[in-house]
Amino acid sequence: MIGVEVLKLVRRPRTWVSVGLLCLLPLIVAVFLRVSHIAPRPGEGPAFLSAVLANGALFPAAALGIVLPLFLPVAVAVIAGDSIAGEASGGTLRYLLVRPVGRTRLLVAKLVAVLVFLLVSVTAVASTAYVVGTHLFGSEPVLTSLSGTVITPADLARRTGLVLLYVAWSMVGVAAVALLLSTLTDSSLGAALGALAVLVLSQVLVTLDAAGSVRPYLPTRYWLSWVDLFRDPILWHDIERGVLVQGVYVVVLLGFSWAHFMTKDIAG
Repeated sequence: MIGVEVLKLVRRPRTWVSVGLLCLLPLIVAVFLRVSHIAPRPGEGPAFLSAVLANGALFPAAALGIVLPLFLPVAVAVIAGDSIAGEASGGTLRYLLVRPVGRTRLLVAKLVAVLVFLLVSVTAVASTAYVVGTHLFGSEPVLTSLSGTVITPADLARRTGLVLLYVAWSMVGVAAVALLLSTLTDSSLGAALGALAVLVLSQVLVTLDAAGSVRPYLPTRYWLSWVDLFRDPILWHDIERGVLVQGVYVVVLLGFSWAHFMTKDIAG
């Protein structure tokens, strides 16, 4: 069943259009940087973008910072929101469950397909950004961390890999929200927009002083904490909190998704 869902994902043109657009956005930014030679001042714009002109090997991290706040969550929400609701609105969900598949297996297969899309997306963005960044801006054999210490190419690759995993894990929380809403409605668009509304609300509350008491528990609070992976020594506190907070959301929301889907009246 998992193989069937992954194959359906791979065969859908919109999957590759979404991945292509995610890769295209950092490429456009890189071209503008290369042509103008004007980078944001340190502290402005996406993380590391101001350092890309000096070393293109940092562009994968900068590219993930470009797509993370908006574009990547939108892509994940659309794919996850369509997972169950798309089948229901198309009238195929009841036929899927007529076969000896079981609702739990179907839900797990849908989740795995979303995770495959997520991993392919972040890997494609980072890989494309590395090729583009090193070709347009070159790469230095030695660079410095945010703390001013030396980072070797091997250490940079390790830290960038950790960034990729952290960003992917953050997006699993988005997928969990959209998947829950996908079991609650027959509208793919409604599920995706609902997930994005939750994330926008979280982003607003993160910047609101009046919401200080709940800020540490918001799903988007620690999204950008991956920057601490480029300090020396690495500051793990916010990264660990981010992993934990996302883990709680993922477990709780997927649990609700399973509980509701098991009792959902498919025929109705």
